Amino acid sequence: MEISKDKITKYVSAFKTKKIMVIGDVMIDSYKFGDTNRISPEAPVQVVLINNEKNKLGGAANVALNINSLGAEAILCSVIGNDYNSNIFKILLKEKDLIDEGIISDNERTTTIKTRIFSRGQQLLRIDEEIENNLSNNIENKLFEKIWEIIKNKKIDLIIFEDYDKGVLSENFISKIIKLAKKNEILTTVDPKIKNFHSYKGVDLFKPNFGEFCNGMNEKKISVESNNFKAITKKFLTENLIKNLLITLSENGIYITNKNLDYKFPAVLRNIVDVSGAGDTVISIASLLLTLDIPIDEIAYIANIAGGIVCEKIGVEAITDKELLENFKDKNLNE
Repeated sequence: MEISKDKITKYVSAFKTKKIMVIGDVMIDSYKFGDTNRISPEAPVQVVLINNEKNKLGGAANVALNINSLGAEAILCSVIGNDYNSNIFKILLKEKDLIDEGIISDNERTTTIKTRIFSRGQQLLRIDEEIENNLSNNIENKLFEKIWEIIKNKKIDLIIFEDYDKGVLSENFISKIIKLAKKNEILTTVDPKIKNFHSYKGVDLFKPNFGEFCNGMNEKKISVESNNFKAITKKFLTENLIKNLLITLSENGIYITNKNLDYKFPAVLRNIVDVSGAGDTVISIASLLLTLDIPIDEIAYIANIAGGIVCEKIGVEAITDKELLENFKDKNLNE
């Protein structure tokens, strides 16, 4: 497939008119860099002398950041704690020009932060601070009311469910939001995890990675080229009333299917540095393109390229509209 630069420019220009609501688990991705020159006298572990650190928006917040970076307006809806890390999170939102009108603080929860320790270019350790329990009924109702209030006041084009199994999205809550979206003619897409894998009945686009799809379907990893794999994807679509299924295949590219057709695109050859956040970029660009009502093979093709772009960056990073456009200058990228 070959997509012209003029067509991509037209699509990106159209993004500027779109309002995308992102609902799900937010977090802080924290990176600490230091030197290791000795072993601790307290235990047989390395001592890391931290000399640099960086905090970034993660989870659903990184999806919202991708949406904004591509020129659209993101409305982020989630729940954080009322703790020290919640202040860091709000500062990061402000720095990235993301509004916090859809963010609710809960005294009973912890603001999720994933801290990665690096030395000499290698990750030594990751520390997770989080609560994975579902929201209380009271907080879940408050979040639903906030979402409904935003929908009444803004013309939302699409809702992205960004599920990291951290408790913001429960089966009942997901069902209520999908019904609300359909009532208001709002498209829905989802980047799922295993707990709620079969809870997104009726969404317009469902985007797991290959491992998540196999786990969700309780299947061993099989060849994407096999008839059995195609039969499983069609069964999933039918049973869950899902219009389009997009599966990222890591180094093997991307696969998209609906009841009528199937497409698979190989990965574009790149200098892969870090795959963190690639899925966030894929769901962001695919969701924006879905609002333009373009063919699904074009959606998969462009999302495949976009996901590869962020893999050339260190850590969780968003793609920009400029970067996307630049990658369609070189005809060699268009197979």
